[in-house]
Amino acid sequence: MKSASNISLNRRMLLAGAASTALLPVVGLPRVSFAQEDVVKIGFLAPLTGPVAAWGKPGLDGCKIWADWANEAGGIEIDGKPHRIELASYDDEDDAGKARAGATQLIRENDVKFIMMLGGNSWPGVEEIAARQGMLFSTLLPSDLTPDTETLIAPCEVHPIYNVTGVDWLAANRPELKTAVICAQDDALGKPSVATYLAAFEAAGIEMASPPLFFDPATTDFAPVMTQLLAKNPDILCLDTCYADYVQPLCEQAFQQGYKGQIISCTLDFYQRIVERTSKEFMEGVIFQFPDFDDKALNDPRINFKKPNEFYAEYIKRYGATEWSAVSWEYASIMDLWADAAQRAGSVEPEDVLAAMKDGGKGKHAFGEARWWGKDLFGLDNALVGDWPVVVIRDGKATIAEFRSIPDWWDKNSELLVKHMKELGQMWDQRI
Repeated sequence: MKSASNISLNRRMLLAGAASTALLPVVGLPRVSFAQEDVVKIGFLAPLTGPVAAWGKPGLDGCKIWADWANEAGGIEIDGKPHRIELASYDDEDDAGKARAGATQLIRENDVKFIMMLGGNSWPGVEEIAARQGMLFSTLLPSDLTPDTETLIAPCEVHPIYNVTGVDWLAANRPELKTAVICAQDDALGKPSVATYLAAFEAAGIEMASPPLFFDPATTDFAPVMTQLLAKNPDILCLDTCYADYVQPLCEQAFQQGYKGQIISCTLDFYQRIVERTSKEFMEGVIFQFPDFDDKALNDPRINFKKPNEFYAEYIKRYGATEWSAVSWEYASIMDLWADAAQRAGSVEPEDVLAAMKDGGKGKHAFGEARWWGKDLFGLDNALVGDWPVVVIRDGKATIAEFRSIPDWWDKNSELLVKHMKELGQMWDQRI
C-alpha cells in the first residue's frame, strides 16, 4: 500500500496523532473556526498509483480545491451549523483486496459519511461492506450497479452509456463514414464500453469491419494491435475506454502506420502529449467525451458545476495543465451533489443524504437536470442520467461541439444496447 504525497495535517490532528500514513486529509485551512464535532469526513477510495492512477489522483486533486473553497466560504451548513469538510483518501491501486481494506479503514478509523470510488475492478471488494454498514458509496461506473447495491450511486459519470452521444454526433456530422473497428483491454471497463459502442454504431448504421479486438491489460507493444485494427482500412478507429497508458501509444501507432481516418475514444487524457507526439493535423477532429473546463460552453445556465472556468484555472495553477484528466472535475461534481443533498436533509448520515439526493426522481447533474435511471440496464435507478458533451479536438484544443441527450438515445435504441450487453455478458444478472 502506498501513501499519497504532500500530506498536510492541521495542528489538532498532529497533536492527537490521528492520521494514518495511508490517509490524506484535505489541505488548506478555512477562514472560519469550527467546533471539533462540526467536521464531516468524506472518503476517497481510488487508484492513486499504478496504471489507472489517471482516473484517481487527478480527481483527488480536484476534491482538494472543492473542499478548500467550501471551507473558506464557511463550510457546509447542516441543520443550522457550519461544518468543515475533511478528505481522507486511500490508494486502492484498482485492486479489490486493497479497496476492501481501504473501505474498512475509512469507515472504522475515520468515521467517514460518504465514500467516492472509481469502481470497476475495485468494487467487488467493497460491495459486502457497503451493504453491511449501510454506507453511501459513489462510482464512476454504473456497470457496478445491481439490484443489491442499494447504497451505491452513479451520480456523475454514466460510463459507458454516454459514449452513444459521440457516435450519434459523428453519424450526423460525418455521414460518409460507414465502417469502424474497435479495441479495448479485456477487463471490467473495456467490455461494457465495447457493448455500448457496438450498439451505438449499429443504431447509426455504421458496420463493424472486424470483430472487437480485446487485448491483454499487460500489453506494452501496441504496434501489432494497431496493425490488426487497420488491416481492413476502416473509416473509424474506436479506442473504446482504453486507459490513458494505452490511448497514447495506440494513437502514436495509428499515426506511424499512416492512418488518415476518424478517431473516436471515450477518454483522451493528457491529449496535449498525444498532439506533441503526433501532430495537430493528425489529431484534428478526434472525438471523445470529456471537456476542459475552460470551455465557454460550460457557462450555459443549465450547467450545475459551480464556477467551471475558475475551477479549471485553479486546477492548472496548482497542478499544471498536463495533469488535467477526465476525472479532474468528476469527484468534485459528486461532492456538489452530496453537499446539496446533505443541506436539504439537515443531516450527513448516509441514509438521509441518499433519500434527499433521490427525492423526486431527478437531480442536478453537472451538465443539467437529469433523472435517476437504470433499472432496465442495471437493476435499479441509481444512475443520474441526462445530457453529456461531445468533445472534438480543434486546432490542438478540446472543444465542446454539442450536448446530446443520453435518455433520448436510450428511448429509441434500448433494445440494441441490451442485446449487445447480453452478448458480452455485461447485464447485471450475468455479472452476478
